[in-house]
Amino acid sequence: MGYTDETVRFDFDDSKKREISETLTTVYQALAEKGYNPINQIVGYLLSGDPAYIPRYQDARNLIRRHERDEVMEVLVKSYLENHGVNVK
Repeated sequence: MGYTDETVRFDFDDSKKREISETLTTVYQALAEKGYNPINQIVGYLLSGDPAYIPRYQDARNLIRRHERDEVMEVLVKSYLENHGVNVK
């Protein structure tokens, strides 16, 4: 599949965003309880796609793998921008 100069739209519904947010909270807590740096581990997973960054504890690995990594990143970027005063549509 080749690349094109045209912009491609990416979107999914609010219920999916809420589910991803809940998953990230659960994964963060599981990582913290196991003594890991949750931010580093989540970033490692998102960049590499390697689920070994996320423990099986609290079913965190299975939960995060239910979501596409690009969807998780969209929720994170949107949340960051909203928290920094950007009016995100």
